[in-house]
Amino acid sequence: MNENRQPRGFTRVGVIGAGAWGTALANVAARAGHPVDLWGRDTKQIEALCKERVNTQHLPDIRLEQAVAPTHDMHTIHQADLVLAVVPTQSLRNVLRVFAPMLKNTAPLVICAKGIEIGSGLFVSEIARKIIPQQPVAVLSGPSFAHDVARGLPTAVTIAATDGRLAERIGAALATPTFRLYHTDDLRGVEIGGAAKNVLAIACGIAAGRGLGASAGAALVARGFAELSRFGRAFGARSETLMGLSGLGDLVLTCGSTQSRNFALGVALGKGATLADARAGKLAEGAFTASGILELAQRQQIDMPIAQAVDAVLSGKLSIDGAVDALMARPLRGEAS
Repeated sequence: MNENRQPRGFTRVGVIGAGAWGTALANVAARAGHPVDLWGRDTKQIEALCKERVNTQHLPDIRLEQAVAPTHDMHTIHQADLVLAVVPTQSLRNVLRVFAPMLKNTAPLVICAKGIEIGSGLFVSEIARKIIPQQPVAVLSGPSFAHDVARGLPTAVTIAATDGRLAERIGAALATPTFRLYHTDDLRGVEIGGAAKNVLAIACGIAAGRGLGASAGAALVARGFAELSRFGRAFGARSETLMGLSGLGDLVLTCGSTQSRNFALGVALGKGATLADARAGKLAEGAFTASGILELAQRQQIDMPIAQAVDAVLSGKLSIDGAVDALMARPLRGEAS
């Protein structure tokens, strides 16, 4: 980014998306001392948020901070010096198209979604650059559940931008005594960790739901991380990023708790639910990411048997028992491979 485009400071924060994560991050930004515009498309939800100061659908026991102003007026985003896009990966392209004319040119866009776009195979920062090439872009990722963050429980995440100075400044702007941001310029590494761990969490959930035991779960986390690392290195990610909060840290969190929608989806599948019933109307990004990450892996000839098994189960090509048998029947190999 050119020096004359470098934002001088962040005063007002805009949050696009009033789901659980968007609401939690709006509270974080308010606690960091910023006035915040929290945009949501559901008019009734926003009116209720304004009146009751509680997101009853997503975080019913958390009150909005006083500095958060819920709104369904998209034009308020033009007031923001820093914008957080907190919408699902598969919706990001369309949302950015709508908001692109309203963003200040100097306002960094922080993407708070994890995944790969179906069809294009693009990571979230690449989607943003297609739609708003002039905008400074960063990605926020790491081990964090919306409810924990909204309550102000201690959390550490990673903020990444190709301009490391920008990542550092955004991290400082959003930091609170209980929300710590580590900064990096390894943008692709952070994106890969966030996308791949969701697919692996489904695998761990399936094992848990099937009653395969703690030993199987531990093996899936370890070998899943080996897959994540192989994939990351092939796309230029740094080892320290993959071993950090947005890689291993997020993988450990997501693979062991039903607070994770991806793990919960896997648990339901493991217990015999159909994919439609397992989703239960909730978004699990890993279900979309599995095919995308596998396609990218196959282009680069990267071996990702766990991701392949998850994709086969989700697409109906393999039963869960068939997927387990296929993984266990793989040729023996050295652990480092």
